[in-house]
Amino acid sequence: MKKEKSFINLRRTVWEGKMMWLFYAVGSSFFAGITAILAKCGIKKTDSNVATAIRTVIVLLFSWLMVMVTGTAGEIRQIDSRTLLFLVLSGLATGASWLCYFHALQKGDINKVVPIDKSSTVLTILLALIFLQEGLSGIKIVSVVLIGIGTLLMIDKKDTKADVQKQSGGWLVYAVLSAVFASLTAILGKIGITGIDSNLGTAIRTTVVLVMAWLMVFFTGKQGEIKKIEKKELAFICLSGLATGASWLCYYRALQDGPASVVVPIDKLSMLVTIAFSWIVFHEKLTKKAAVGVVLITVGTVLLAVV
Repeated sequence: MKKEKSFINLRRTVWEGKMMWLFYAVGSSFFAGITAILAKCGIKKTDSNVATAIRTVIVLLFSWLMVMVTGTAGEIRQIDSRTLLFLVLSGLATGASWLCYFHALQKGDINKVVPIDKSSTVLTILLALIFLQEGLSGIKIVSVVLIGIGTLLMIDKKDTKADVQKQSGGWLVYAVLSAVFASLTAILGKIGITGIDSNLGTAIRTTVVLVMAWLMVFFTGKQGEIKKIEKKELAFICLSGLATGASWLCYYRALQDGPASVVVPIDKLSMLVTIAFSWIVFHEKLTKKAAVGVVLITVGTVLLAVV
């Protein structure tokens, strides 16, 4: 009897040791998914640029923590001028993407903004085809078509008309710009960033984003609003930054022990977490057309991650 219990405990220990990466992968997806929800709660009254600048401080701390965890800080001395230039350019693109993304979140529904932002994958593939001469496999073509159709299904005619009426104030314009700048981030990284650890590259890019975000705050004269932020909204803004950091840490830990072919697709399912919580927290509902769009975008994204 004792031997049988020992054997069961041994099997449980082995299973837990082998499968812990799965919990980290799910954690990465969960934390990435609730980031937008927490951010939305924090920008009901707070200016989106101010919120972006504040949360970037927390994200920056996490990004450099990742550098310390991976022990790649010493590689800074080895960065050449060309790589540094493209790191700065990609950081500016990332900053522009974040600023547009959170402005879109403030104006529009999460369950529409997030899927459109995720369509940056399609733009990245197309830009890589044009500028990097990267080939298109059959799976990539299918994925691009699925994500493209899914994104179009997410956009209602009334949303387009509303954006035209509001001109630059509508959420759709900012959501699309967020996707465009996100794709530019990836392309600039591929063109000029070589011989540098990805975590260190992310930390340097985030530093550029921090400078850009705060310059935007002062340029628009919004620095006075920092003192006026309600404690509740400030807490949610900070929590959104912590969620981003937690997602990065879980993702890195999952990749250490688990297969990338499984970890990456699980992480990409964060969009479904976001949409689920947008329904629970903000009571945002998807139309049947938009729901089909979400399914197509999810399938297309997972296919790309698996290949």
